[in-house]
Formats: sequence, structure tokens, C-alpha cells
Amino acid sequence: MTTKGCRQPAEWEPHESCFLAWPSHKDLWKEGLAAVKASFVELCRAIASCEPTDEKPAERLDVLVLDEAGREEALEALIGAGELDLHLSSFGDIWLRDTAPIFLKDEKGRLFATAFRFNGWGGKYLLPGDETVAAEVAAIAGVYLNPADIVLEGGAVEVDGEGTCITTRQCVLNENRNPGMNESDAERILGPALGVSKFIWLDEGLANDHTDGHVDNIVRFVGPGRVACMSPEASDPNRRVLQDVRARLRGARDAAGRRLEIIDVPSCGAILSGDGALMPASYMNFFISNHAVIVPVYGSRSDHLAVDLIGGCFPDRRVVGIDARTLLEGGGAFHCITQQQPSIVGKEGFNGEQ
Repeated sequence: MTTKGCRQPAEWEPHESCFLAWPSHKDLWKEGLAAVKASFVELCRAIASCEPTDEKPAERLDVLVLDEAGREEALEALIGAGELDLHLSSFGDIWLRDTAPIFLKDEKGRLFATAFRFNGWGGKYLLPGDETVAAEVAAIAGVYLNPADIVLEGGAVEVDGEGTCITTRQCVLNENRNPGMNESDAERILGPALGVSKFIWLDEGLANDHTDGHVDNIVRFVGPGRVACMSPEASDPNRRVLQDVRARLRGARDAAGRRLEIIDVPSCGAILSGDGALMPASYMNFFISNHAVIVPVYGSRSDHLAVDLIGGCFPDRRVVGIDARTLLEGGGAFHCITQQQPSIVGKEGFNGEQ
């Protein structure tokens, strides 16, 4: 099929729903599972609790569950959170930003989804169900699933909905994902797959990030021509990387030819795991819902200022800071476990035919 005129809507555009997966894998989360579930429930309530308007509808929670026991547990935990649909599905873990499909609209405004090849973040975590969940999510949404011939996770690309994509060489061009691929090769595939005409390439991401430099940990679009990124203190273990990110953004232009306005958010600094290892903690891993912006916080002295600055980019939404330290022990935060389904007029999907 062709995807002429398609685009991935910006995250601040209206959503029909948000796809998530109920935390269920005791072998992966061990003693942290209860705390992860608590953060998950807080996130869901922040997404769905709202006063809907014509311009901003309520956002449904489409939550995947592994089995009937998971369905009952999720239903009890999320009762009263808002509109909720639970779906029996196989999934390796909760990181749907990377394993679920990316939703796009074609030139007629019809919704479809694109599934990229997934290899467990470069072969690090190969979990049963992660290779099939994209098709299951597309089926739940009732949309056509378009395959793209490149290994890619959703957290590796950040779009403005107007033809611009920011990504990193460390992830997309990594030999553990796309061996031998260069920027031109990647752009030739990703351009039509995402509806992108302009790519801004950054070099690398945060230290100890098992995703090999996902962009949603270092920079996010907060509006047309506007990006947020983190400003490090002298002792920040990611100081060099974050300074390089900002320098490259300062010299970049978007698809419309605009120089980017940069919103500086303080870095959270060194956040350590229970065994003392540096974790890839980032305020940039926030999620923009229809009515709220949910920001991960880590017990850092920068938490309050970061939440305020990110919230200031979205004056028409509530800003909510939620503790993400236990979630981060698994490798990510709130953007990593969400995947939005954009709203469409008339609920008309795309069947793959022009």
C-alpha cells in the first residue's frame, strides 16, 4: 500500500484513547511490581479524569491485560478512573510506546497504524508477545496495519505533526538494529512511513539507557517550532550529552524552516537504582493527554521546577508530577508505557486502499 500524504499527529493533538498494558510480570518486576502498579494507576487517573469539551474530548483508557485475573485486578484498581476498556492480549511487558504500532492519518484524515520491526531493543530483551502486540493493538482499534521495513521503537522518534522528526544516530543507526544503514537509508524509509520531510539527527542519548539513546528521554516537541530539553549542572553525569543536544537543536530548523525555540528544563541529575547504578532518569519522558501533562519525578531537588516549566508549555492542560523511580528501575517512565490513538472525524478508519 502507499501512505501518500500521511502524517503522525503531534502528541498534543486530540486523542481518542491511550493504549497501556497492565503491569503483570512478577519475574520482571519482582518486589517492585506493587509500586509500579500504583504509579500506573496514578497515571491512568491523570489521563482520564477530566471535564470533556467539544474541543477536548475525554480520553478513553484501552488497557491490555494478560488473563482474566489481570482483567479483574485492573478493573478493581481503575474503577472510577474514567472511560475504560480492558482487552485480553499477549504482551512481553508494559512498554507500549515501543512495541505497539504508531497511529497515523492519511491525506483524507483516515486513521491507520504502522508497525516497525521490533527486535527487543537490539536483542537485549526478547519477550514473548512483544512481536505480536502491534497487530493486536491495531485490531482492537479497528485500523489497517502497515508494515515498515526498519527496526524501530516508538520512543526513538519525536515528531511535531508538521513534517519534522528528531531522532538519534545511536539508536536508529545502531548495528544491533539496522546494520549498515546510514542516515539517507533511514530517511528514505521513515519519511513516508511517518509523513516526515525534515529530520534532525542527534548523536546519542543518556548514559545507561538500554534503548541506546531514545529521543523521548532527551528532547520533546511542546508545540510547532518549540522543543524542551534538559539543562545540566556541572556535576551531571550526562552533562556532555545534554550540552551537545542543546547545541544541535540551536542550529536546527524544522520542516517549515523555523529555528527552534528551546525551553530549558533542569536535569534531574544522578538518580541511582536500588543497587547504586546510574539510571537514565529524565523529565522529558512526560505524556501529553487531552487534558493533562503527566511528568515523571524522581525525588530530585529539580522536580518542582521541572514540572512547572513543562506545565507552562501547555497552559490549557493540568500538569501532574508522579513518582517514577520504581518504574524507572525497569528502564523507562510514562511516555514509554503509553501509546496514543488520535481522534478522527466520523470514526472512519483506513483499509489500505486509496
